[in-house]
Amino acid sequence: MVEGATSKRGKRTDGPRHRVRIPGFAREGAEVGLGDAVARVTTAVGIRPCGGCGRRAEALNRWLVVGGRRAPR
Repeated sequence: MVEGATSKRGKRTDGPRHRVRIPGFAREGAEVGLGDAVARVTTAVGIRPCGGCGRRAEALNRWLVVGGRRAPR
């Protein structure tokens, strides 16, 4: 699908599907994709990244984004 196009249901596909706020997980105003979080954990425990790891991280980042607190209005 072309970036920025709409799917069959009419939803835009250029942004992450889901957003979750977890205070204390990310810096205020910053967002971390699920793929980036998984990559950090696997690297921390000593698992070396392979060629498919980058594609997996991109797919997970498109699916879920984790942020910190809401920005004040």
